[in-house]
Amino acid sequence: MSALKSLSWAVPAVLICLAAAPVPSTAAPLPPQSEEADGEPEEKEEDKQVAPAPPRGEGEGEGPFERLILRGVTMIDGTGAPPLGPVDIAIEGNRIEEIEVVGTPGLGMKEDKRLEDATREIDAEGWYVMPGIVDLHAHTGGVPKAPEAEYVYKLWLAHGVTTVRGVPTGKLEWALGERARSAKNEIVAPRIVSYQRPGSGEEWKDKNIRTPDDARAWVRYARKKGVDGLKLGAYPPAIMAALIDEANKNGMGSTAHLGQMGVAQMNAIDAARLGMGGMTHFYGLFESLYKDHDVQPWPADMNYLDEQHRFGQVARQWNLIHPRGSDAWNALLDEFLELDFYINPTMTIYSAGRDVMRARNADWHDKYTLPSLNEFFVPNREDHGSYWFDWTTWDEVAWRKFMQVWMSFLNDYKNRGGKVTVGSDSGFIYQTYGFGTIWELELLQEAGFHPLEVIRAATMHGAMEIAKPTGKPIEYGVIREGFLADLVLLEESPIHNLKVLYGTGAVRLNDETQEVERIGGVRYTIKDGIVYDAKKLLEDVAAMVEAQKGERAEKDTKYAP
Repeated sequence: MSALKSLSWAVPAVLICLAAAPVPSTAAPLPPQSEEADGEPEEKEEDKQVAPAPPRGEGEGEGPFERLILRGVTMIDGTGAPPLGPVDIAIEGNRIEEIEVVGTPGLGMKEDKRLEDATREIDAEGWYVMPGIVDLHAHTGGVPKAPEAEYVYKLWLAHGVTTVRGVPTGKLEWALGERARSAKNEIVAPRIVSYQRPGSGEEWKDKNIRTPDDARAWVRYARKKGVDGLKLGAYPPAIMAALIDEANKNGMGSTAHLGQMGVAQMNAIDAARLGMGGMTHFYGLFESLYKDHDVQPWPADMNYLDEQHRFGQVARQWNLIHPRGSDAWNALLDEFLELDFYINPTMTIYSAGRDVMRARNADWHDKYTLPSLNEFFVPNREDHGSYWFDWTTWDEVAWRKFMQVWMSFLNDYKNRGGKVTVGSDSGFIYQTYGFGTIWELELLQEAGFHPLEVIRAATMHGAMEIAKPTGKPIEYGVIREGFLADLVLLEESPIHNLKVLYGTGAVRLNDETQEVERIGGVRYTIKDGIVYDAKKLLEDVAAMVEAQKGERAEKDTKYAP
């Protein structure tokens, strides 16, 4: 095993998931780069790469159609514009061909404006349509105790997620294979964009990255293999500069988890100045704003391998930085904006830290979270992200204060015109796939985003971050003629209540019957012109959960509550 690999696996790995002035070279190997949701520990028999998703079966999605018409729907186009409707939308093959305003709310339809010649219609009068959601921090397969790919993909689609950026979704060859199969619609899956970590790939398993030349060689190798971009850690400056520069030269994207083991020498503004496209999580952001410190003042007994230390202490930065509205705060916002730097916060994956009881008892766990995934979540010193060994009110208060400051930075950046996008990093810390993505939308609204700004972050801005390094315009993320037909159809308004996007819907009192009902949930997800019944996808997932419960009951397998 290479020195790079052996160092990487020394840390529990699974949620973490050169135009500038010359940087001196270094001969040191890369430091440990535990990334909170995308580690690839030394493979054990029980942790081998999961099987690829099964082929798309008969009845799994309809289409694409010669001419599919969505009739009478209210459109939220993803740009931040207000809802508009009723409209008819014609989809031919996998692209939006026509959008026609066909009536006035409350005044009836203009029949002479209705689009014609449909080979398939969906009567969506009174419904809402928005672009498919782009989740920029996704994993499945290749991490310990990973659920089957089919389970993950169907949960994403059932929640309107039509594009995911794997950081990574799994090992390089596996991830590229699944990306190709999804592009051909051979499997039930969102569109997949493949970002990989330096040093990944079969041909590199016995090699080191010790110098900038090594780093550049790996980037060229990854580009030749077809990788879309880089998932970076907080590497030494010379290595980081080479990775980013070579990626930019090859039209590849870059994002980073600027982890605590390297952030002292590579924080968010350092990486942005080197040309990195964006950051994921929050690591490196607070360190860019330290007021009286350059390194976080860890307690004397701090040990990064103790995950309660790692996750409990990182929140205790909220009062170490220059305050909101200060010259330093505003200067960082302005420089990020000038650099067109994207921030993909993934607040959802840290939200359990401020209220673990809420996360542990979420409405969807019983029906849609696999028992094996639930087992992975509970306190455990071996499983990454399961760090509730002695979680206290002190810890939760620290996280609440931390998230308040973090949210204020995100909202200020958005208000200046900065791009904040959506990522979930689900599969860890009590976050179930798909549900975690929608929770991220709610957290953005809590941060101060209007629901139209939330949806823009989840659609158009996500598509823009993916497209930017390619130099090509976006072709999804907005409902527009000529764009790919990646759409979400709902019977309830997500502007009124984002909770209607959850597979479990939203709770509402029926004033006529005085009964409490669950309303909403995505009705149809359209990816590449193929219409998926979101309710049927959830039924498939529920059946998988019940099947595993049955298997475990037979074996008398138990897990902690």
